[in-house]
Amino acid sequence: MAQTRTKSRKPAAKPEPAASSNGPVAPSAEVFNLADAAAYLRVTESQLLQLVHDQALPGRRFGTEWRFLKAAIQDWLRTPPKRGSREAILSTFGSWKDDPLVEEEIKEIYRKRREDLVGDMQ
Repeated sequence: MAQTRTKSRKPAAKPEPAASSNGPVAPSAEVFNLADAAAYLRVTESQLLQLVHDQALPGRRFGTEWRFLKAAIQDWLRTPPKRGSREAILSTFGSWKDDPLVEEEIKEIYRKRREDLVGDMQ
């Protein structure tokens, strides 16, 4: 009786991820809608939209719907604000919020300013 040999089959190739203009998209990439992204960042939806507008949080609007890539949000969180940007200035002011010495410093600045103004008038 004749023996037949069978060739071992190669496993089927995995499909390539869909490519976009920015490169291939990871198959496990999570896309959030507005509510999901707000919950992920633990802010309200209106605060999230303010972050998109004021601090360049990456997101895309499709008609009336917003979409946010989880990896892009994580990159945004890791990146410090650009020096001199509105976000950087506001974060500086926020760091002074609970400083007990700020009020004393402001009073000292105004006292010196008055001395300078009075000295200029004489």
